[in-house]
Amino acid sequence: MKWKNNSGLAGTMLIMIAGGIMIAFSINGNTGRKAIHQPGAMDRPNIILFYADDLGWTDLGVQGSDFYESAAIDRIANGGMKFTQAYANAANCAPSRACLISGLYTPRHGVYTVSNADRGKSSERKLIPVRNTTVLNRKFKTLPEVLKKHGYATCIAGKWHLSDDPIPYGFDINFGGGERGAPGSYFSPYNNPALPDGPAGEHLPDRLSTEVSHWIRENAGNPFFVYFPFYSVHSPIRARKDLTEKYARKAPGKFHDHPKYAAMIEAMDQAVQKVMHTLEELDLDDNTLVIFTSDNGPYGRASVAKPLRGGKGMFYEGGIRVPFFVKWPGVISPGTVSDEPVIGLDIFPTLLEATHISTDMALDGKSLLPVLKGSKTPMERALYWHFPAYLQMYKADRGFGDSHDAPYWRTTPCGVIREGDWKLIEYFESGDIELYNLKNDPGEKNDLSKIEADKTARMYAKLRAWQKQTNSPIPETLNPDYKH
Repeated sequence: MKWKNNSGLAGTMLIMIAGGIMIAFSINGNTGRKAIHQPGAMDRPNIILFYADDLGWTDLGVQGSDFYESAAIDRIANGGMKFTQAYANAANCAPSRACLISGLYTPRHGVYTVSNADRGKSSERKLIPVRNTTVLNRKFKTLPEVLKKHGYATCIAGKWHLSDDPIPYGFDINFGGGERGAPGSYFSPYNNPALPDGPAGEHLPDRLSTEVSHWIRENAGNPFFVYFPFYSVHSPIRARKDLTEKYARKAPGKFHDHPKYAAMIEAMDQAVQKVMHTLEELDLDDNTLVIFTSDNGPYGRASVAKPLRGGKGMFYEGGIRVPFFVKWPGVISPGTVSDEPVIGLDIFPTLLEATHISTDMALDGKSLLPVLKGSKTPMERALYWHFPAYLQMYKADRGFGDSHDAPYWRTTPCGVIREGDWKLIEYFESGDIELYNLKNDPGEKNDLSKIEADKTARMYAKLRAWQKQTNSPIPETLNPDYKH
């Protein structure tokens, strides 16, 4: 199979049909020609994993926004299962992605945050944080690597953020992924060595979805895995003029009112629609498992996750609870909703079970396939987060008052456990512990740690046991620059 990494170019496929005859033919990216499938190749589903950047829990129409519009993403949610209590692996970009791609909690791979762990002013940091890892170690087997080994064609289009090149991690082709956490530009010229410039003014979400659609056409005869980690809606907040003007004319919503941010969401939604239309055009939609989720909560200068507390960089619900939808026709009943607490780490084992791949990997998540097929049996487990670093507060952050550590920090070093309806947060600087009943108090307004002392003690002991089991580094050394 040959492919040139240029938008709009046709590729050449060699397909083996009955009798061992090889047929070569070309497909133009704009044609509606149906794919020729290899016999037996489609026994396993194709997979498309849409991974939005900084998209908050309520930043979609299907999630309750009365300002943002997301028709295509809403159709994915309504066409399959929507999880109401789904979590990101971390409260910011790189660690969430490292967990997703490796299937491991942060202490196992050491990617805890973006860039250095000692963010912000040293004089405000009481502790010396642990050293952060910015490149995912190649010793960890990745999801695309395992899928590729078992016959899947693999593609990444968008934000990688775990090294300078995603190809060695199991991808056949890369459209635009590198070490950077934000796009060089949302409009061509892109200032991106992994994505040749298009016509001046070409929009990044549209370009990436075009590349993915072409690639799907070229690989429609084999099982394929598309990892589509959007740069959207990460800062800088830059959007198409036509969409910005549309939302500038729209009445503000209850919580959302940012025209450019709304325009970025709709442009991402249009990119999703282009890919979904390609599947339908090739008659692949019935055999494709589609996941849509986000890496963390919303960017505080542009959006909020209300009624949840906090946003990106905080370990309150607004920073880590995210949209999470799975569509798989014939397996998942349309319009179903699950209240099961799930996490991005569950994607790796779910896809292994869905594709009938057996491995001896010790993954930290659990397969969601029983839930997706309708099981009502609770998964009976705890979810964990570990953050031994600092994240400074944004100026003009809309969630400013939500932080435990305002005015300087979105968060200081902490550990978190969610089990059943309960969530406990431990702050390593002060030793403060907070306990919330999320069923009764999803906005985390009422700390019950003193009232529910026994529950607090049990959950704290369980968090400590997990930290010990995973060799989670806990900052303890005092910072001599600290001024308080």
